[in-house]
Amino acid sequence: MAEDVKQKIQDELRQLEAELRTEIPQELKKAVAMGDLSENAEYEAARNRQDYVRARIANLRKRLADISMLDTSRLPRDRVAYGSTITLYDLDSSEEVTYTLVMTEDADIAKGKISTTSPIGRGLMGKKEGDDAVIQTPGGKRRFEIVKLLTVHDSEE
Repeated sequence: MAEDVKQKIQDELRQLEAELRTEIPQELKKAVAMGDLSENAEYEAARNRQDYVRARIANLRKRLADISMLDTSRLPRDRVAYGSTITLYDLDSSEEVTYTLVMTEDADIAKGKISTTSPIGRGLMGKKEGDDAVIQTPGGKRRFEIVKLLTVHDSEE
């Protein structure tokens, strides 16, 4: 799982670094050639993009460092954590739903993958099979019972 995220980040990083080295300098050069920089929208747009790309590159590099420090052997074996697949019984709608907790970059609610930083993901962290969870979401409070828990260790074995 973490390897997929790492690859996505590395791909985006390569693309942004190439843009910072080639495309943005070309745009800045064209804008400077137009003359007065104080009222030059093209120059301003290129500078703003340059600032954004630099900030995004710094963010992605930090994210890569964080991911490389992820030690799955230290994740709990009996509680909800990153990589866990949780089957929940929604106490209000009487429906079962299954989620896998993933990194933000891998989140895809249509595939049942939710981020550990989402309201439901945060609300489930540290819970055990059989526990109830009351979670405040943007749509209001939701009440769940954890019916089944498979941790990242269960899927590795």
